[in-house]
Amino acid sequence: MKTKLISLILVFSFVMTLLAGCGAPQTVESPSTPESSVQSTEITITDHAGREVTLEKPAEKVVSAYYLSSSLLIAIGARQKVVGIEMKADTRELYKLAAPEFLELPAVGSGKGINVEETAALSPDLVVLPKKLADSAAQFEALNIPVIVIDPETLDTFLETVEMLGKATGCEEKADEFISYYKKVMEDVSARTKDLTDKPTVYLAGSDLLRTAGKGMYQDDLITLCGGVNAAGSIEDSQWVEISAEQLLSWNPSQVYLVSYCESSKEDFAAQFGAVDAVKNDAVFTFPSNIEPWDYPTASSVLGILWLANALHPDVVTADEVNTATEEFYQNYFGISVSVETAA
Repeated sequence: MKTKLISLILVFSFVMTLLAGCGAPQTVESPSTPESSVQSTEITITDHAGREVTLEKPAEKVVSAYYLSSSLLIAIGARQKVVGIEMKADTRELYKLAAPEFLELPAVGSGKGINVEETAALSPDLVVLPKKLADSAAQFEALNIPVIVIDPETLDTFLETVEMLGKATGCEEKADEFISYYKKVMEDVSARTKDLTDKPTVYLAGSDLLRTAGKGMYQDDLITLCGGVNAAGSIEDSQWVEISAEQLLSWNPSQVYLVSYCESSKEDFAAQFGAVDAVKNDAVFTFPSNIEPWDYPTASSVLGILWLANALHPDVVTADEVNTATEEFYQNYFGISVSVETAA
């Protein structure tokens, strides 16, 4: 029955995707129509830097200097609008499978900066920047190029990012449909895990084994939603934080998860922290990431919710549900046939 519920959610989402178009609203004006009654296509967005951004109409040429926004633009049906992207596109398996044309696009930005001149040469009507590059927004504004700044580091701001991108590109209906599916999965998993009394303590290792996510991060929301307790949940920080080996040992997590881009392996963790229960119980895992990371706010993170809930509570969320959802999700949102073995 649970598998059928997830499948029904995805089928509903797919139907809505087929029905929803992605394009600018059409404004028709006849000579007899009073000017005051003509529908405006102007769009106003308040971004994650608190800036109010106005577009005269939905963007048709978008430069995304951030992987998270680039992948989301594919998921909401705006891939044909993207004219420039972040660097290292050839390392993105998702692009190779779902948007191979991205591999040929100009690479103009990275987490360290964006080339304003090369970006402007693409004549974009929208540039999407991560919050760490917010200072560059003024340079584009001086060139009359609108910019929205995104910071999808929590569950709420991730969903807000999807909403902003949909609104800015005229793909609002598809973005809303994606958000609806994401929230349905969240609500379903939360309903199953919220009353559990046996919630394991989870340690999430970031790029380094002693780098973890505190309470202000998306990953904390993910662990809590899936019926776990974040070992670092007492740390009030919206950034990855460094901890000591002594702190990790004192937490003594019962399960450990390494993010997809961790520079160390499960074996490294076991060798260094053999005293923790997670190692003793052979409960050290790595998040799936072959196509797109499931452990941070990507489009595919909705599958990370199901996967982690299954890993923590296999009797509550089954492996069959994860398998079915994975296959249907990638087909519905990226147009590719993928098994869970391939994705993981």
